[in-house]
Amino acid sequence: MARKKDQSKKNSKVRSLITKLSPRSPISEQYRTVRTNLEFSSVDHKLQSLLVTSAGPGEGKSMTTANLAVVYAQQGKRVLLIDADLRKPTVHYTFRLDNLKGLSNVLVGETSLQDAVGQSDVDNLDVMSCGPIPPNPSELLASNRMVRLLEEAKQAYDIVIFDTPPVLAVTDSQILATLVDGAVLVVRSKQTENDAALKAIDAISSVNAKVLGTVLNDRNKKEANYYYYYGNS
Repeated sequence: MARKKDQSKKNSKVRSLITKLSPRSPISEQYRTVRTNLEFSSVDHKLQSLLVTSAGPGEGKSMTTANLAVVYAQQGKRVLLIDADLRKPTVHYTFRLDNLKGLSNVLVGETSLQDAVGQSDVDNLDVMSCGPIPPNPSELLASNRMVRLLEEAKQAYDIVIFDTPPVLAVTDSQILATLVDGAVLVVRSKQTENDAALKAIDAISSVNAKVLGTVLNDRNKKEANYYYYYGNS
């Protein structure tokens, strides 16, 4: 029982949204810096949709996505966060929502975008969870319904942000990257290998998608872990 309680505390800590709980913290400020740099990276085109991915698992892409969605919402923009990781979804855990219906239900025609969206406890931020895990994620994401869903979402929101699977593991992120305005790659300090990061960037670029930049997280500092943003070079 004690072990389960400790694990529950650990999971709660891991899933905490620093930008919501401590918006004036140095880490939250770094997320706002990422947001600003993303806006400058697409200065010639309005940034209405983006995805966040990583080379491999465990690199922090889901928490980066969630916190990025929060700082966009704190800016006053209408934000829709979609969990497009149809294999290992986590967004519903982060925002304490159920996962009874979501993206997968919309893509198979069982429900509408409006019915699949849930309100978060962050002003201006709506969330679409993954929904039931389907047997054919890649095919669903490549469907015409996915194209229509994104177009509909862009009519209702200022920005649509997708949390997607690791790009080197499956093709899902590459598929979505062809639909959105750009992709952000998350790498973890002392974990992500340089070759893997470069392969991830190449994988996104190979489908003629735009890599907006890379977020390096968990870099050791004396006082805290910070998130840094690097644009294309």
